[in-house]
Amino acid sequence: MPLPCKTISTPLGAMLLAADDDGLAGAWFCNQRHRPDHTAFSEVTQQRWLDHAQRELLAYFDGRLRQFTTPRSAVLGTAFQRAVWQQLCELGHGTTTSYGALAAALGRPAAVRAVAGAVGRNPWSIIVPCHRVLGSQGQLTGYAGGLPRKQALLTLEQALPGVTQSG
Repeated sequence: MPLPCKTISTPLGAMLLAADDDGLAGAWFCNQRHRPDHTAFSEVTQQRWLDHAQRELLAYFDGRLRQFTTPRSAVLGTAFQRAVWQQLCELGHGTTTSYGALAAALGRPAAVRAVAGAVGRNPWSIIVPCHRVLGSQGQLTGYAGGLPRKQALLTLEQALPGVTQSG
């Protein structure tokens, strides 16, 4: 059965929000990598978790929100991916970490590539702050929504005034 969804406008482009009765199932930029196929969704005008997430995202972009409270539904991801995504939620507004430090925080220091893969598949862009993960030298690396968006999000949070991009 398709998930209810809503497309919203943000300063960084349109985002697709999807939810079920338990919470937000995903938040993706419309041209983002790893976004599920459109057949997984059914457009609605109103749904409580979609509306809640929309209000929080707009408040975040306006600088009025630093931590999201929208509940997340666990319909996507493996147990390992969900553990990585939960660890990402521990990163405070305006802070960053590396993939290696994230793997170590999970008690899996040798799993840096697996952690990076899970970060890249995060279904809750911005809400689960995968944009706060940088390369080992502090450089911008991979972001499913694109590196210009990652830079813009970090600038909005005043996390890295002089970050460099890495291909």
